[in-house]
Amino acid sequence: MRNRYLDLLRAAAILRVIVYHLFGWSWLSIVMPAMGVMFALAGSLTAASLERRPATGVVTSRLRRLLPPLWLLGLLAVPVMIAAGWAREEDGEHPFTWWKLAFWVLPLGDPPGSELAIDAWEPLWYIRAYVWFIALSPALWLLWKKLGPACWLLVIVPFAAIAMIDRSGLELPETADVVMWDFVTYAACWITGFAHRDGRLRRLAPATVVFLAAVLAGAALYYQQGHQGEDAWDLNDVSESQSLYSLAFVLLFLRWQPGMAWLARLRPLDRAVTLLNARAVTVYLWHNLAIAAIWPILTFLTVDDLGHLEKPVTLTVALALTAVAVVLFGWVEDLAAQRRPRLWPDTSPPAAARPERSVPPVATFSGPVPAGWPEVDRDGHPHAGWSEVGREGSPRAGRPPATLDLPAASATGAAASPSDVAETKSPDLPVAGRRPRSGKARKARKQEESLIPTWWASKD
Repeated sequence: MRNRYLDLLRAAAILRVIVYHLFGWSWLSIVMPAMGVMFALAGSLTAASLERRPATGVVTSRLRRLLPPLWLLGLLAVPVMIAAGWAREEDGEHPFTWWKLAFWVLPLGDPPGSELAIDAWEPLWYIRAYVWFIALSPALWLLWKKLGPACWLLVIVPFAAIAMIDRSGLELPETADVVMWDFVTYAACWITGFAHRDGRLRRLAPATVVFLAAVLAGAALYYQQGHQGEDAWDLNDVSESQSLYSLAFVLLFLRWQPGMAWLARLRPLDRAVTLLNARAVTVYLWHNLAIAAIWPILTFLTVDDLGHLEKPVTLTVALALTAVAVVLFGWVEDLAAQRRPRLWPDTSPPAAARPERSVPPVATFSGPVPAGWPEVDRDGHPHAGWSEVGREGSPRAGRPPATLDLPAASATGAAASPSDVAETKSPDLPVAGRRPRSGKARKARKQEESLIPTWWASKD
């Protein structure tokens, strides 16, 4: 059964990214560090897959769902960039090189592009970072399990790595350097997703979680105060602050699982959450281009003098253009997931929706529990078949399980299979803001950005 709380977090992060890219409000990185949230959710779902499937199958499955939408973007964007003179461009961040086009096929490095098409390729660092996390997850998950009670040390290691890099001034070649910085910035959130999946985060005392979150957030804001860039409180520009604050947010928002019955009663919101999760990759890949098209379209329509209506109108247009991209390109996500392609995903509720209880309502599968089936479901809740669960999560003596809980239906109304319990079938992605920079790379990027005209600079 889908975890609607995680769906809601993902949808909120997507909207936060769109608004951030549209208006550039730096304080949004403090209200919700969308990057850390998305990496934590992806880490949790990846761990759920690794629990029940071979590592090679998990990696190939995740990449199969992620890469086709990127390939479609590249198939359209790369020829246009070349025809527009990318090969003759000077002083761009990505001088045209034939072999680097391979990063549009497998983004182990940032897919390159021309400065004229910066809105098409700049957000793709998140896709590249996600690929690396997926590739390394089997080893990280194995190490997490081997360490046992000491597994929390893995959450601390990325912060130690950041301190070492800062102190030593370590710089790798450009492509490897950004990979390194993105990994150490968000690795703690990804690994905390492991803790969410196996229940270790839920077993932490509430007071402990609140205390740790307060300390981490305080340290992040204190560090930010002494390392401010152009946007004083934009955490995306400072990797050290971003990593600390993102973990604080993730600890608070994944430690508790609030009831979500209210969402089904707000039908428009429920459908919007379902839509954003079903087309998360498409929205992420195309929303920046939708934003870039706002003012040319408004100027063409001679409605560019908006006065105090500017923000609501531009937000509405951005969402509408993103919806057009969903219709035109979103079907690729269906093909990647081996579903029948649809221009618009099915956002109707499950056929047998019922009110939510403390343990989500599910249909009962009669018969003996298969050998080796876990005592808890994919969200960490005890299966109803384990009649009385002891304090440590194991069934009390003398009460063997007689039934097994399975979801009543999928989002399309079809009966679910045990594999649906093992792995969520919706994308883990999408969503991100600008890549945090550090050291010389961040300074160089600032200098470049000061020379690049943006859509709002030319709207008058």
